[in-house]
Amino acid sequence: MRRAQAREIATDLPSGVIEVVEAPAPEPRDGWTVVTVKAVALNQHDLWSIKGVGVTADQFPLGVGSDVAGVTADGREVVVHSLVADPSRGGGTELLDPRRRMLAEASSGGAADEILVPERNLIDKPAELTFEEAACLPTAWLTAYQMLFVKAEAKPGDTVLVQGAGGGVSTAAITLASRAGLRVWVTGRDEQRLAAAKELGATAVFAAGERLPARADIVLETVGAATWDHSTKSVRPGGTIVVAGATTGAKVSLDLMKIFLNHVRIVGSSMGTVEQLSSLVAFCVAADIHPAIDSVHALDDAQAAVARLESGQAVGKVVIRP
Repeated sequence: MRRAQAREIATDLPSGVIEVVEAPAPEPRDGWTVVTVKAVALNQHDLWSIKGVGVTADQFPLGVGSDVAGVTADGREVVVHSLVADPSRGGGTELLDPRRRMLAEASSGGAADEILVPERNLIDKPAELTFEEAACLPTAWLTAYQMLFVKAEAKPGDTVLVQGAGGGVSTAAITLASRAGLRVWVTGRDEQRLAAAKELGATAVFAAGERLPARADIVLETVGAATWDHSTKSVRPGGTIVVAGATTGAKVSLDLMKIFLNHVRIVGSSMGTVEQLSSLVAFCVAADIHPAIDSVHALDDAQAAVARLESGQAVGKVVIRP
């Protein structure tokens, strides 16, 4: 079978080490099953892994892609939860398992003709979603879902500020929040991405750092250092800032007076559970949500797919279809 992989760590240009090779077909083992891949979506996590963040040199060549939709040997159409973990090691949730890993690191990577996945990670793909759309959900969309509805406990009528337009989590958050009856404000530096945010359902868009007409009930923060000060200034007293990323850097300064005197909650969030993925899929079907896809690439063009993600210009998900 064919498999896209990063042959070595590349700190500067991850797409430069992507290659498509012939590899042995995976074989099922106890608790794991083989899925024929119909579509796989890329994430920022793939770029970080190729750069050597969270992995070691001896893990290379490293598979690419953890967000998979495909078909099992018995013909079941599935979406694969992209976090490989054991809830029993995490006090009842896979999110706290200290040995949790993304699927690309725990298996051979989803950018392949076939992949071996844990059986507990499989949920049914609804007919209402294409394989490409379904592959968008397990990481970025699930992260946005948990940020909004689990960690921030968003409800219709709330105002949510999404820092950064165009990224996978931001795009998902804009769509989910607008369909759930929230007022959605989005900041960004790129006019094209801000225009795309409006098309996705944003109520209003603002230049990065711009003063807002009011403070938001919820701030979704995935940008980090570049937007953190604006986030703390833009949340209302008693509001919530949910952090699930730091693409511009994780080191920030914080005025604790603004936090405790205003009863602001700062909540960390990452990914979601298998059960939450199932709820997200059900929400997409009920609300007729179809994830925004930036581009679809053949497996042989995996290098171009990684380069598109690497460019920072994608609006929606970058998908590979074997």
